[in-house]
Amino acid sequence: MDSVTGEILWESSDHPSDTVMSDTKGPHVYTSWKSDNDPSPGNFVLAFAPRPPLQFFIWRGSTPYWRSGPWDKSRFIGIPEMDTSISGATVKDSQVPGSLSVSLGRFSNCSLKNLFISYQGYVKFMCWENNYGWYADWEAPRSPCDIYGACGPFGFCKTSKRPLNCFCMRGFVPKSREEWSKGNWTRGCVRRTTLLCERNSSAIAAQAGKADGFWQMRGVRLPDFSYYVDEVAEGCQRWCQDNCSCTGYSYVNGIGCQVWTRDLIDVIEFSYGGQDLFIRLTHDELGKGKPVKFITILIAISTFAVLTAILYALYKWRANQNRKVKHEDIKANDQLELPMLDFDGILVATNHFNLTNKLGQGGYGPVYKGRLQDGKDVAIKRLSSSSGQGVEEFKNEMTLISKLQHRNLVKLVGCCIEREEKILVYEFLSNKSLDTHLFDPIKKANLNWTIRYNIIKGIGRGLLYLHRDSCLRVIHRDLKVSNILLDEKMNPKISDFGLARIFQGTHGLANTNRVVGTLGYMAPEYALGGIFSDKSDVFSFGILLLEIVSSKKINDFHCEEQHLGLISYAWQSWCESRGINMVDEALAESFSQSEVIRCVNIGLLCVQDHAADRPTMAAIVSMLSGEAKLPQPKQPTFTFQSILQSENNCAYSINEVTESIVEGR
Repeated sequence: MDSVTGEILWESSDHPSDTVMSDTKGPHVYTSWKSDNDPSPGNFVLAFAPRPPLQFFIWRGSTPYWRSGPWDKSRFIGIPEMDTSISGATVKDSQVPGSLSVSLGRFSNCSLKNLFISYQGYVKFMCWENNYGWYADWEAPRSPCDIYGACGPFGFCKTSKRPLNCFCMRGFVPKSREEWSKGNWTRGCVRRTTLLCERNSSAIAAQAGKADGFWQMRGVRLPDFSYYVDEVAEGCQRWCQDNCSCTGYSYVNGIGCQVWTRDLIDVIEFSYGGQDLFIRLTHDELGKGKPVKFITILIAISTFAVLTAILYALYKWRANQNRKVKHEDIKANDQLELPMLDFDGILVATNHFNLTNKLGQGGYGPVYKGRLQDGKDVAIKRLSSSSGQGVEEFKNEMTLISKLQHRNLVKLVGCCIEREEKILVYEFLSNKSLDTHLFDPIKKANLNWTIRYNIIKGIGRGLLYLHRDSCLRVIHRDLKVSNILLDEKMNPKISDFGLARIFQGTHGLANTNRVVGTLGYMAPEYALGGIFSDKSDVFSFGILLLEIVSSKKINDFHCEEQHLGLISYAWQSWCESRGINMVDEALAESFSQSEVIRCVNIGLLCVQDHAADRPTMAAIVSMLSGEAKLPQPKQPTFTFQSILQSENNCAYSINEVTESIVEGR
């Protein structure tokens, strides 16, 4: 602002970037960045439509990518969430010609808010909470249905159907059945029967009294390219009836009569909210006055269909009995004090399982980040239909985790068993799984030795609880780095109990014909003979411990040209340097030699070939704390491939470990 004249020289709202601030004025054209780290103009633009009615668009170049639907003076009617979670937004003409004033209104309990266009083409409502910071409380497009024109002219998408599935409007058929059957819906649909008003005069005379009518579609995002007609609700239909070019109409409070005189495109059928659309159809397509011959054929077909349906229902009833028994068996477990969440709430929490919320993929199925109605962030684990694990694993995990409570075990928040869905909802751990840090060449530098040692001790305490201190004696059977989750303070929590087993009484061994787990982490007696015990978990813990020290993967590690596996490499390092050579180079010299030597020693004790030679978790926790003397490990042979005997044997006299190690400053 000029200090003398008071004239405004520059305003940030005149030069928008990718963020819409509340209570701003301007032409409102916002351009995404090219990437997260590159602020140069990207591929997407957020702007108001260049034509009436007033609505927001995301443009990808010159092609529409998403739209909000028209503004009805209180909301954008193509965004159902504005009926519930978003409220109070206003858009109105400003005093500057060609400019608008936007207020973002109230959104949840945000103290600060803005609208943001990401480089990936998502428009996000960003909300600030003092205890959380910035987060996206709403975004679009939310699903493939939202992409502009996904189903082509006279096609529509149902948000309740997943994945994307398109349908033709009543009275229309696919323009290309071959393309439609292959999932290519962009060419849309065409009329099955020519409208009466489009036929010649002689045909009109022959069809007298059978005028075109209108079919009502409820709860939809209205098509693009509408225009306003100054008519009341009753007059809106009459205007469209009298104009043969009119393909549909809708009367919306706050907007008035909208009509369409071209193809109906970009229509979505919502699971809630939306408007009513009236589509022009012939008399026959409306289902009135069917010929007798057609009715006879219809009855015959219907009779055959009913008989077929009865037979098919009997077949399905028998086929589904086992599955139903298993499904109900899960629900009937009255001993669980576990909240049951509804599937619609899960859909809202994950933006319909939007890929942007996907945290990872395991043998069970995908895991998504979600936010419950109370604002709590959660991790949502969804059983995949193609998963190698199934109902038994689901029930097993749900039963076990609901009964186990420990600071180093992941907490189960609730579950959902609905619409053939089997979903577990956990506490959300912001630092994800240990492997995403440990094996990343950049992130592993953030795992200093203090953090790594605390992670090792935390996992040990969690296993000790499972094996000895909990109300159930539990063998995990799938302990590995990807099943160790980290909270905001990098504290470890053991997760994924789908393969865990409960031991009753004092029995220490069990046998199974179905060996499950992860190669490399399996104890030899389990991998070769199906025998498992708490010592099976001890073996896995030893592998995990060696991985944490070295940042080397058990299943993807070879030492130069010697073809050493991780255990072989650990043994050689123990012989040569008492394990110091194993330390991850990212730690440089910033580690405790005594603690590293102790960890390698314990790791080698845990991976002994015979279960009886491995320590218990109680002994291991005591060793990690420095309270117990460490025995000497024997040479493991289970995973050796090709090493000269002279390279593998070393005198135990050089491996004496005491607490009098001299460490340099």
